[in-house]
Formats: sequence, structure tokens, C-alpha cells
Amino acid sequence: MPKALITGITGQDGSYLAELLLEKGYDVVGMLRRSSTVNFERIEHFQHDIELAQGDLIDGASMVHVLREHEPDEIYNLAAQSFVQTSFGQPVLTGEITALGVTRLLDSIRMVCPDARFYQASSSEMFGKVAEVPQNEATPFHPRSPYGVAKVYGHWITVNYRESYDMFACSGILFNHESPRRGKEFVTRKVTDAAARIKLGMQDEVRLGNLDARRDWGHAADYVDAMWRMLQRDQPEDYVVCTGETHSVRDLCKVAFEAVDLDYEQYVTIDEKYYRPAEVDLLIGDSSKAKADFGWEPKIPFEALITEMVEADLKRLS
Repeated sequence: MPKALITGITGQDGSYLAELLLEKGYDVVGMLRRSSTVNFERIEHFQHDIELAQGDLIDGASMVHVLREHEPDEIYNLAAQSFVQTSFGQPVLTGEITALGVTRLLDSIRMVCPDARFYQASSSEMFGKVAEVPQNEATPFHPRSPYGVAKVYGHWITVNYRESYDMFACSGILFNHESPRRGKEFVTRKVTDAAARIKLGMQDEVRLGNLDARRDWGHAADYVDAMWRMLQRDQPEDYVVCTGETHSVRDLCKVAFEAVDLDYEQYVTIDEKYYRPAEVDLLIGDSSKAKADFGWEPKIPFEALITEMVEADLKRLS
């Protein structure tokens, strides 16, 4: 029975990945930080089927301890300071966790279990001010936020350890992926939660930034399957994971409010405080390499994703 270690297991991606691996018969160990307010909401329905271990990407010794104790066959690094807006206010913290944290983990793996297979969660935010449309594995990076810069570091240090130490280390360059488990600080969940609250008479408006920013949005449940498939390959390589379709924040609002029979234009207010210091206007990916190499394709379309999120928020709030 293979054993997998997931950092960031209490997050959106970690919870979906843990479910997938449990279905495939894995022993699953989730690494999480010691905190006074750990949120188990996303994993409580399977929490008794996994092991939890305390570790922190800022503390290399803690990761060495976790790896020695559990001896995983596969390691998925999904932990990060992952909110772009926060990275502008806390750039050093973002670098410590999202960039240098990857190095600490890779070096711990190199010392303790060098034969383990490693997955790094890279991000479409690395492309930033895009050099070409659509973006694929060969597209140059031009990050436009401290988060994007930190993810570029994490991506290249993964390549470096793969080439320097012959480790099975690969990165998935995942474009935006959402679900009912998405944090409320992200624009998709902010909009779906607001649509549900407005429908139920719990609030009157939602304040947003750039409605014309366009993203390639998919479902997190689809994307964790691609993560697993990457680690089953004979050779480690990096892959773009995306839908190949782009939608604006305005499209997002339209679909979400239509799901509750409302017109978004009556409830959405533009607030300049939600604009980024450096905006990323358009992200759209090309995942043809993933399709060709291991048969991955997204299954859940954008409209179904946003409607599912609105319905889940309605159910929760009701």
C-alpha cells in the first residue's frame, strides 16, 4: 500500500487530493502547522481515515522529522501563502513559505528519502505579464506579484533538485481552480458567497476590483487527478494543467447571479481598493502535453463549476 504525504492538507487542493488517494488505496499523511485555529472543515468527513503530522515549511527540522517518521513514497507540496493580494502586503512572509519553504522540503527529502516522488504546486501566476497566448510549458515567466515571484523560485528550485540530485521532482503549473471548498478571500468564492447571501437577504452588494481580468478557471477535483498522474510517470516532467478557456470576472458574476435568478449589475460595485498594484489581465493555458502524455482532460465546465459553488453556499447559509 503506497503512502503519500500532503502538505497543506486542510486547504482546498489538499482535501480533494486526499480523497482521491484514499479511493486509490493509499495511506495518507497530512502535514499541517501548529496553530491555535487549525480549520479541519474541509477534511472532517474523512479525518479519521488519515494521519496528521505537525510540520512547517519554515522549519526544516520539523520536515526531516515527519519524513523519517512516515517514510512516504509520494510527497505533494500544496502548502503556501497562496493569496495574491496578501503577498503585496506580506512579501517577505510569502517568500519564506512559498519560495524558500520548497527548498527546505526538497533538501529534507534529499537527506531522508531521496527515492520518494515529489510534486510541487506551481501556478499560472508565474506567467503574469504573458509573453504569448495561450501559455504552455515553454512560455517565459514574468510574474506580477510577490506570490508569482515566490512560485517561480519554487518552480526552478524543483527543476534544480531534479537535475542536480536525480530526484523524481516535478511541477504542475496549475491555472486557477475552484470549488465549494475555495477560501472566501478568492474572487470566485467571494462572488458565489455574495450571490447566495444577497438572494437570502443577508447582504445588499458585493464590492470587487477589475471585472475585465480574464482567467482560465477549472474545478479543483479535476486538477488533483492531474497531480497524481504526474507522479505515476516513468520520468519526472513539468505540466501545464488548465481548461484552455478564458472567462472574465464579469462572466463569473453573470453566471453566479443567474444561478439565483438575479442580475449581477444591480449588486456588484467597483471598488479601487481591490485592484492589484500590478494587474494580470489575461491567463489562458494549453494543456495538450498533459493530454498527450497521460490522458488528462478537464471534465467539469465553467458554468457547472460556478453553479455548484453557488448552490453549496446557498445550502450552507440556509
